[in-house]
Amino acid sequence: MDDQNKNLILATALSFIVILVWFLLFPPPEAEPTDPNAPAVTESVTEGGVANTPTAVAGASEVQNTEAEEANAPRIDIDTPRLAGSISLLGGRIDDLQLKDYRETLEDGSPIVHLFKPVGEENAFYALHGWAPGSGLGIDDVPGPNTVWTQASTGTLTPDAPAVLEWTSPAGLLFRRTIAVDDDFMFDITQEVVNEAAGTVALAPYGIIARHGEPADAKNFFILHEGASIMADGELTEIGYGDIVDLPVVPSEGAQAEVLQVTENGWIGFTDHYWMSTLIPEPGSAFRAASKYNATRDIYQTETVLPTVTVGAGQTTEVTTRLFAGAKEWETIREYEKAGVDRFIDAIDWGWFFFLTKPIFWVLHELNKLIGNMGVSIIVLTLMIKAILFPLAYKSYVSMAKMKELQPEMEKLKEKAGDDRQQLQQGMMELYKKNKVNPASGCLPILMQIPIFFSLYKVIFVTLELRHAPFFGPFQDLSAPDPTSIFNLFGLLPWGAPEAGSIVALIFIGILPLLLGISMWLQQKLNPAPADPTQAAIFAWMPWVFMFMLGGFASGLVVYWIANNTITFTQQYLIMRSQGYTPDVFGNIKSSLKLGKGKDKA
Repeated sequence: MDDQNKNLILATALSFIVILVWFLLFPPPEAEPTDPNAPAVTESVTEGGVANTPTAVAGASEVQNTEAEEANAPRIDIDTPRLAGSISLLGGRIDDLQLKDYRETLEDGSPIVHLFKPVGEENAFYALHGWAPGSGLGIDDVPGPNTVWTQASTGTLTPDAPAVLEWTSPAGLLFRRTIAVDDDFMFDITQEVVNEAAGTVALAPYGIIARHGEPADAKNFFILHEGASIMADGELTEIGYGDIVDLPVVPSEGAQAEVLQVTENGWIGFTDHYWMSTLIPEPGSAFRAASKYNATRDIYQTETVLPTVTVGAGQTTEVTTRLFAGAKEWETIREYEKAGVDRFIDAIDWGWFFFLTKPIFWVLHELNKLIGNMGVSIIVLTLMIKAILFPLAYKSYVSMAKMKELQPEMEKLKEKAGDDRQQLQQGMMELYKKNKVNPASGCLPILMQIPIFFSLYKVIFVTLELRHAPFFGPFQDLSAPDPTSIFNLFGLLPWGAPEAGSIVALIFIGILPLLLGISMWLQQKLNPAPADPTQAAIFAWMPWVFMFMLGGFASGLVVYWIANNTITFTQQYLIMRSQGYTPDVFGNIKSSLKLGKGKDKA
């Protein structure tokens, strides 16, 4: 390996180590605990058109019911193939939702994932819909977050049986809300107003998703977006929980807010690591999207407000919007996108390298459908990536083999030039030109591997399909760190392994990190150690440093790296041997075991 390649690898490795150490020593701060039941703040309401939206803003902040009222409120049960829960007739909130297909952990008896929770419970999280009053109406003339609705339908909400809620206002308006749900995670919310009064009224339909406090399971990790996601006419805006807290106060909103006007297509909601709740107006509809934070009650809120509608005496109007509340499954979200939800697949956090993460995930997903094992699929994906990069790798290793052949002549040049670096560089360039050797060609495979590695890391960490995905034996969750440990002799001793992510777990590493370190060490031995003692020492320690640093990474990523190292070793050995240079692997190992006292073997 020539000096330029060594320097590039060294710089890349050290940069990667610095990043890892930084995030281990200086993790993002945890959110301070807050009281979700603190007294509410009543906000002012103005009249006239869509400007009345502070009423919608106050919806989440004005939930003032006691725990007893919340507990005793009538409810409509929800039962679908994939969802369970209920709707509270107090405010008509969808505030109790469980995902039947997903459990919190892999342990037997682990509870089902609870997405929405009613007010009064820790980290309350819910969706509510309503109307903001315009001309001719007061705040008591429209249903609010504390309005008690009447169930006009019978029985449980199912894909075959919508739930119908009704309420008549003092002004003589009949409000009807029809809630339908499909077999997956999408609700259709149809809000209807029947004007049975004498005059004309104006009002604006809205939808709200409110979250009391930052989610308890928030990762707060730089590679993952958690918080508000807004799609506005093809442009995605992501605002993390920490950034929502820092939003400026918008007087017209009565809160800290970020407001976007959507002219045709869009959606807004909260995205977590694996789950998502999103408000989706009908395609082609204009609306106002807002992300807000109520500091007094520590409530995060996203909302959609549609244009004001005018309803004359004896007239009826209705508006239908949708609510997605469920798991960020790629196939499910893609089907909703095909059905008209603009760029809905971008609700998954693909990152800056989306042009790599999307195709990498698609190939991995399709391989898993064929093979039925995500770990094996990662290995096959690695083979495919190495096959695509093989032409570059071939040129690189051929160049490295030729460089080895030129090693004696390069040593003569060094002796002849002495301390004259310029003369040495000129002599080496002439030597390369004469023998048609490009020393920079060895950099290309390394440069290509860097974005691929980070893209695969993103895919493994972010996508739901890797959550609880099994490999074999003890490796039942490829999105989690290696569960084995030297501490209990990889499960042979009767006590458990240290908690994943702890310092003890990093020290007493598992099987996969060990294999990673060994594979990197063997790959290194394809080349003699550098002549410079400092470089030799750094390269000697590098596999073991990476072994410990990556021990806490997702085991799926470690599987990829082990497979990549193994394939790279095989490729390099065979290609260099085909060029007349046979790497002295065992000789280099013996040399390294002598701590650099022996001479490198060519």
